[in-house]
Amino acid sequence: MVTVVAFHAHPDDEVLLTGGTLARIAAAGHRVVIVVATDGHMGDAADPRAGERLAELRASAAELGAARVVHLGYADSGHGPLLYPDPAGRRRFARADVGEAAARLADLLREERAAVLIGYDAAGGYGHRDHVRVHEVGRRAAELATGVRVVAATRPREPVGSAIGAVRRLRRFGGRNAWLEPALYSPRRAITHRVDVRPFAARKQAALAAHASQLAGPGRMAGVMTGLTRLPARLFGLVLGREWFASDDGPPGTVAFDDVLSGPPDGTEDRWGSAITTR
Repeated sequence: MVTVVAFHAHPDDEVLLTGGTLARIAAAGHRVVIVVATDGHMGDAADPRAGERLAELRASAAELGAARVVHLGYADSGHGPLLYPDPAGRRRFARADVGEAAARLADLLREERAAVLIGYDAAGGYGHRDHVRVHEVGRRAAELATGVRVVAATRPREPVGSAIGAVRRLRRFGGRNAWLEPALYSPRRAITHRVDVRPFAARKQAALAAHASQLAGPGRMAGVMTGLTRLPARLFGLVLGREWFASDDGPPGTVAFDDVLSGPPDGTEDRWGSAITTR
């Protein structure tokens, strides 16, 4: 058994890019720990709503088979060009000192004797400032803990860019949206893992449905998420049945593995003595 720590920015992020992979790892008998930098709340920690999304995250984690959920204690930094002042008693994650946050995460990696840390690519996926900070903090934490493989959750940039172009041609979106920029995510040549998670589509869909506050919220994304939870599981698997990752120790320029526990290429054991299989 190995321990995999998945580091995410906000509750619900664990589902869309990594939910099927985490469910697959847990089903294979490994320990999965989900860490979120923020609780997804913009206000004070004393606000009664502050714990709502963490409760939803725990429900989501249970659907995925995760053994533990940890919040690093930071506040959501929000979207848009303005970074709001810190709420009372805590700091927004985008303002967090990278070294301080990394030290917190490194302590957890050591405590859990983690073999793999799942984070984000350098673009933070779609460019959210908290996601970019997850990449920075995760990399530094793995260095501090030593012996932890870092695997970045991402998507192939090229089809995303093509889809964005089609959307813009249809003029369905006005103005500039950060998540519509085609230079985000990772180029196909950097992706080392493409994981088939269709057998775990029902678990991934149930985990998404656990984030009720986000499904009921305003905006286009809430409508998209609600629609996904209402799809038949088989169709949901066709839509979100692949997850992509980029690992520094994977062979460049090709998708080689269907399992984030595959590697390093020489089949060596991690520093805790747990074999990491190769394919």
